[in-house]
Amino acid sequence: MAERKAFLLRMDPELLAVLQRMADEELRSLNGQIEFLLREAMRQRGREMKASSKQSIRKRP
Repeated sequence: MAERKAFLLRMDPELLAVLQRMADEELRSLNGQIEFLLREAMRQRGREMKASSKQSIRKRP
């Protein structure tokens, strides 16, 4: 498993609340939801990560 890096992320409280609701609905942690959405955005922009550096994040309905 690749090393995980921690960093501080500041965001609007309303956005944070929306992300938390999404995470709850999709049975993910808030951190997992943010990472999932970032990976999805990267994939949509054609910036997929190399398979060897991907962490396994299950796609949920």
